[in-house]
Amino acid sequence: MAISTVVTMILALPATAQSTESSCSQWGKPGKLIYQDDFDTDLRQWQVESADTLHSNISVANHQLLIDAAAGVTVWFKQKLSGDILVRYTRRVVMEQGRNDRLSDLNQFWMATDPRNPHIFTRKGVFEQYDALRLYYVGIGGNTNTTTRFRKYQGNGERTLLAELNGSDALLQANRDYVIETAVYQGCTRLLVDGKVFFSYQDKDALRDGYFGFRTTQSRQQIRDFKIYQLE
Repeated sequence: MAISTVVTMILALPATAQSTESSCSQWGKPGKLIYQDDFDTDLRQWQVESADTLHSNISVANHQLLIDAAAGVTVWFKQKLSGDILVRYTRRVVMEQGRNDRLSDLNQFWMATDPRNPHIFTRKGVFEQYDALRLYYVGIGGNTNTTTRFRKYQGNGERTLLAELNGSDALLQANRDYVIETAVYQGCTRLLVDGKVFFSYQDKDALRDGYFGFRTTQSRQQIRDFKIYQLE
């Protein structure tokens, strides 16, 4: 059955708890800390793909990953992930009248693979270049902070929309620290923001391994406290 027919929107839930499937009820508990980055020295654990390197700057300072993006940027964690995991970090969209400051696009990819190439880091940050990957994607506050969307990229150019939130409580606030948690557990995946479930999905063709990447376009963001746990 096609994913588009499987997905069920539970409209009775509040905007910040909307789900695509109700049967994902078990999420394990965080166990071993398998990866982390305190952003204390450099970007050695990350691969940067930037569409405008002249007017963008991706760096680390004050124990933060700093993304100052004039155009599309993806910052990939270099370690391939697999199994039942939890990715946790704190992230802020900065609005202080900088040249790239725009309240938009707190986005991420996870469990990303390229069906045609085992070497995934081959792109230059242009959003459409990622259409051929298999992955999960969430864009919080996309389209200049008007939409929050959850998609699955099928690896053939199809980007299946699994759910969309448009309420104000699912959009971005300037200069606010958000704790983002992404779980992959026993065929389910979900994304929490400050402890609230934004999206939860049971996938009959679950993506069980792949790469994690921060994604944005024309914005300035700060990321800290990046940790990945094994779920038990």
